[in-house]
Formats: sequence, structure tokens, C-alpha cells
Amino acid sequence: MTKQQIEDDAISAFKIIQNGGIGILPMDIGYSLIGGSSDSLMHIFETKGRASGKLNAFVGDLTSADELLNLTPKSRELLHLLTKTYDLPLGAIAPCNLNHPLLKALDSRTRRMSVKAGTIVLLVNAGPFHAAISRLSRQTGYLLIGSSANLSNSGTKFTVADIEPEILDIADIIIDHGLRKYHLYGQSSTLLNLDTFEVVRHGACFELIADVIQRHYGIKLTDPKAG
Repeated sequence: MTKQQIEDDAISAFKIIQNGGIGILPMDIGYSLIGGSSDSLMHIFETKGRASGKLNAFVGDLTSADELLNLTPKSRELLHLLTKTYDLPLGAIAPCNLNHPLLKALDSRTRRMSVKAGTIVLLVNAGPFHAAISRLSRQTGYLLIGSSANLSNSGTKFTVADIEPEILDIADIIIDHGLRKYHLYGQSSTLLNLDTFEVVRHGACFELIADVIQRHYGIKLTDPKAG
């Protein structure tokens, strides 16, 4: 698939989501179910059958992260090290700047589903399509929010053919880029608290992420799966 095809697909998907639609999008860590409006996010939440305590994740690049997240020098260095230097995908958890115009503009329902105690999850560096649509989001000032394209607790889907009919039915656009890069992990992104080094979810590339952190910071990550 050419770079231009990826860009064109990102533009098509973004326009539909920006107009209140829902998209199934090809991230390297699996297919994602993404919206932007309060109504689309509620539709996603209800269709997936997500537990009330589970939050949506934001989609963005490093520039978005630098603007939206309140990062300490150490946590900023860590995020750039993992995603830029080592080219690893990450669900970055960090306090956010609620005074940023984009976050300040969130309605109460979207905020309740996506922000907890001033903290958000931002998916960073999840492949070429993710980069393209993240850039569009940042340039237009329209936040993309959602979660994995599957019924809750049914596992990440790495091909469109594996996505449940209920999920496919609510999508206004489906971008099918075939089998996703990190399918061998069988999991979505690793979720890491950038301030505390707490692993909230063991996911794709966990061992690589843990190795980088131990070598650069002398910190051994605790694997929640081993508990």
C-alpha cells in the first residue's frame, strides 16, 4: 500500500468522523473503533458493552502529546524515547492539560467517558495510518476518541473479517488494510503511566518497552499479568 493511499484513506475516514460518524480504523496494534462527537462515542460505548469504569482513549502523535499532556521532563523524555527513538507503539497515560482549548471544549458526557482524575490515555505511534489521521486531527483541532473495534472482553481484532457484526454495523466507514502489524501479540497497545511507570495493561511490545526502560532508567516494569 502506497503512502498516498494511506493518506487518502485517512482523509476519507477523518471527514466522516468529523461529521459525527464512526470509523473502524487500521492501527498497527489492531483495528480501532473511533468517533469524535458525544453521540458517536456513546453509540460505541453502548454497542461494545463496555463497563462504566472503562475510559476511551485519545488518538494523537507526539506533537499532540506535548500539547495535551502535562509531562515532567522525565516522562516527556520517556515518551519520545519509546515512540520516536525505538519506534514502539504506546498507550500513554498521563495528567492532561484541561485548560487546553481542545480538552476544555469537551462536553460533560465525553469528558466523563474519556478523562479520569485529570488523566487521559493517548495512543501514540500506532503506524502509518495512525500518523496520517493523527496529523489531520491536530491540524483541524478535532479530537479523535475511541477504543478497540470489538465487543468488550472479546479480544483485539487484527483483521476486519474477525470483527463482530454488531461492531461492523455501527461503522460509517471501514478502512481495511489487512492483517495488522502486531497481530502475533494478540493484544492491543501496552498502557503505561508515564509518571509512575505503572503498567496498566500488558500489551503489544511489552517486553521491548520493558527492556528499554530497564536499560535507560534502571527500572524493572511490573507485569500485571504475572500478579
